[in-house]
Amino acid sequence: MYLTTQGIVLRETNYKEADKILTVLTQDFGKCTLKARACRRKNSKLTAASQLLVCSDMTLYQRGEYTTLSEGDPRFQFWSLRQDLEKLALGSYFAEVMEHCAQEGEPCPELLSLLLNCLYALDSLDKPLAQVKAVFELRLLCLLGYEPMLEGCVVCGAAQPLHPRLNLSQGVLHCQSCAGQAGRGVSMPLNPAALAAARHIAGDGGKKLFSFALDPGSLTMLGDAAEAFLMTQLERGWRTLDYYKQILSLT
Repeated sequence: MYLTTQGIVLRETNYKEADKILTVLTQDFGKCTLKARACRRKNSKLTAASQLLVCSDMTLYQRGEYTTLSEGDPRFQFWSLRQDLEKLALGSYFAEVMEHCAQEGEPCPELLSLLLNCLYALDSLDKPLAQVKAVFELRLLCLLGYEPMLEGCVVCGAAQPLHPRLNLSQGVLHCQSCAGQAGRGVSMPLNPAALAAARHIAGDGGKKLFSFALDPGSLTMLGDAAEAFLMTQLERGWRTLDYYKQILSLT
């Protein structure tokens, strides 16, 4: 049986002499594991479509428990991203996180759209990498059902909390003075600008997702909170994130 969909490669593993095993996030079938036969051979028509972070229109051949990539017409290859080591490392982090979060066989067009938007931002928009990273982390959590409660202090109800903080395990906002009543766990500070940006990300999943700007201090605050919130809610770390930070430390 032949199936058609749009998909982006999240992981590629060399297999046998010239094949690859691909983990692909598809628009219609969720996360899929595919075999790309002979894609590593010279002049293979599947070479481009079987590369990490390439999004293609795909034709899949399904027989029993096995699915093969029959045809692939690349739509987005993100050439600028591939020529920048920092951007490529950050894109690989996005792919690793998405591979963990997406489910086999469950359609997830919102996750695919978020990943493509963030890769496009890395590739073509003049936005700080830290901003794109924070958008990806926080918006992903919202799509997965971990949206933080950012409307006001969960304890006193203040719409603009004094010295606001985000409780990482509870996912709630609180004033610094209300920390003792906001629940257990670590809380990360958010100044007014970082809080406004977090509210924008949580509330807008459309084309205006990246339409904000922050001073370096506020962006660092937002980025630290978004990363820590992701790691707390998903209860794990990321090999590609460690690699990305290693690259940053050398530049």
